[in-house]
Parts: sequence; C-alpha cells; structure tokens
Amino acid sequence: MDGTVTPTITATAPARTFRPHRDDVLLAVLSVLAGLLLWSLGVYSTSNRHFFPAWAALVPLLVLGPMELLRRTAPRVTLAVGTLGVVADQFTVGNLATVLIFTDLMYAAVVYGKPVMARRLPVQTGLITIAVTVASVAWLRTPQALMIGVVTGIVCFGPALTGATLRNHREAAEAARLRAEQTALLAEMDRSQAVVAERARMARELHDMVANHLSAIAIHSTAALSIDSPATSREALGVIRENSVQGLAEMRRLIGLLRDAGAEQEAAATPSLGGLDALLGQARVNGAASGLDFVLLDDRPPGDPLPAPVELAAYRIVQESLTNALKHAAPGTVRVRVSRDGAAGGLLTVRVDSPYGNRPGPRAPGSGAGLIGMRERTELLGGEFTAGRDGSVWLVRADLPADEKAVAE
Repeated sequence: MDGTVTPTITATAPARTFRPHRDDVLLAVLSVLAGLLLWSLGVYSTSNRHFFPAWAALVPLLVLGPMELLRRTAPRVTLAVGTLGVVADQFTVGNLATVLIFTDLMYAAVVYGKPVMARRLPVQTGLITIAVTVASVAWLRTPQALMIGVVTGIVCFGPALTGATLRNHREAAEAARLRAEQTALLAEMDRSQAVVAERARMARELHDMVANHLSAIAIHSTAALSIDSPATSREALGVIRENSVQGLAEMRRLIGLLRDAGAEQEAAATPSLGGLDALLGQARVNGAASGLDFVLLDDRPPGDPLPAPVELAAYRIVQESLTNALKHAAPGTVRVRVSRDGAAGGLLTVRVDSPYGNRPGPRAPGSGAGLIGMRERTELLGGEFTAGRDGSVWLVRADLPADEKAVAE
C-alpha cells in the first residue's frame, strides 16, 4: 500500500435537452408578434368592462405565447396556464391574439394529451358552453346574451371537438396500418409454411420415385461384384440398366412437373392404384436374385373410384414398402393387399407383408426416410399408419379415408 488514491470515474447519463418543435417555435413567435401589433394599433377585443390599464392586456399575451413551445410535450400544463390567462384577459381591454392562442392550446391538449384528457375535454367544454349560455340568458334576459354562449363554444368547445376528430382519424389510420402489417406478417408466415410443406412433399416424391430404382441398382451391383460369374454379372447389368433408365425417366417427369405444374400434366403424371401390377412386375425382376416373390391381392369392388390424393398416397406407400422389402426382406413371398371398407365414409386399407429374418447375400443400406415419408402421407390425409414386426413378417399398414369429403377436410 503506497497511499495513492485512485480516482473513481462515475458514468452519468447525458442530460436530456428540451427542444421544441420548429412549428411550435414559429407559432409562438407569430402569435406574440400579432398580439403586439394589435395592441400597438389599439385593436382591443373589448373596451367597456376592463379594470386595468391598456398595457395590462400584454401580460396574458406574454404568458400564453411561450406556452406554445410546450403544446406537444406538456399539454396539461399549457391548458391550465392558458385557461387562467384567457380568464385574466377578460378583465383587461383584451387581445384577440390571446384568445386565439388559448384555442390552439385547447386543440393541442386534445391532440397530444393523454387519451383520458382527449375523451373528457370535448364533453367538459360542451357542458361549460351550455352552462355559460343558460347563465347569460338568465342574467341579461336579452337575445344578445346568446352570443356569449356562441363565443364560448367557438373558443373552447370548437377546438376541443376539432382536436378529438383529428385524433380519432389518426388513431384509426394507425390501427389500419397495424392491421395491414399484421396481415402482411401472417401472409409471409403462410407463404413460409407453404414453402416448407411443398419442399417436404417434393422430398417425399423424390425419395419414393428414385429410392426403388437405386436400391435395385445397389443390390444387383453388389451381387455382380461378389459373385464371379459372367452370367450373373450380365443379368445384374441388365437389371441395373433397366432401373437406371426408369429412374432417369422418373427424374425427368419430376423436373417437368416442377417447371410447369399444369393441371393437365399433373393429372396425367400422377400414379394410381391401377399401376400396381406393373410396379409388382418390376419388383419381381429386381428381387429375383434375393429369392423374393411378390403377390398382389386387390379386394376392392370393381369400378370403385377413389380421390386422386388417396390413389397417389396408396401407390407411394406400396412402392416404398416394396423398396424396403428389396433392401431388407428375407427370401420368401411379399404380399400386397388392397381393400376397401364398404361402410359409409369407408377406409382404403393398404397392407404389405414381407418375410422377416436373416437375409443372405447383398443388402442395401437404409436411412429410415421411407417410413417417415409413408407416415407423413397417411397423416396428411387424416389416416392411420403402422409399421413393425409381427411374428415372422414385417407388416406395413395404412388406413386412408376413401371418400372425397374426408380427404377435403
């Protein structure tokens, strides 16, 4: 310790400087100058009920004039001072500029004051106007007494009513602007959600269309590499070429839909349950090397139409189930069963049973995206999806709503 005192630096917030609006400064200067000009010319608002010398009329003027600088920031204070000033002005020869300044302060108190003040002032000034009118008529008992009430209304009630009208219009415009911003925000959120949903749909379509062909290519290429036989390699290359060509065709179709997704092209390109025979025929060719056979059992009533989304979802679920069977199923028979409940608002049931067990020979890796895609397709239509082992088989089942009304909901 050397006894040295370290100075302490204390941070202080910068002092807030008051700076009136330039329009208020201009208004204050012009009001005072106009009042001085009227007083110098001898133009008074009254000449028969003053109690003080003529120069006394300058006191309310010079007090109310600077109040214009505070009309936006302290409307309650300016209105109180203005009221006292205009009352004091009535005991002098009077100055028209003082009265006009008061009317502006009343207007500013309604426009810039708190909402409670903006609501009360028009009512209060209206009641004051009525009270002054009744009192003047009862006291003077002349028709000219009505003019006192009219002047009172022009000086206090008129500015308050004008300010309330302007404030209501401003608040309505602000509310409309906020609603427009909220609407734009909701529209942007809807657009983002639509983009996400469309990307998920495209991902499912791409996976379901290409995964089957790529799985067959992977299996047969692995078989050709592991079995040193020209005949086996030739057969595997033929299957690889066929699946490559079909995969490229599916990719071109998807790209065409993305570029120009017209209604006619979409309807013509959408797969349906009518193509299950061809789909299983291709699966038989691809699964021959793994000892797999495929059987289709279609128990639907003949000529029974289904909504296009249901047809597409059912086809893709069968396609992905066959792809998974080619990857993982043990040798045996894969059974595809399609049936429809005959009850009102019935269900279309798609069931695929694959042999479960140790599989010899080559296998293709899986990522689980197929099961996720099948579940998403089913839930988007309001159906139920289950997949898992059931004894010696791997069961995939999807119950889809078969009527147009249920799909639309």
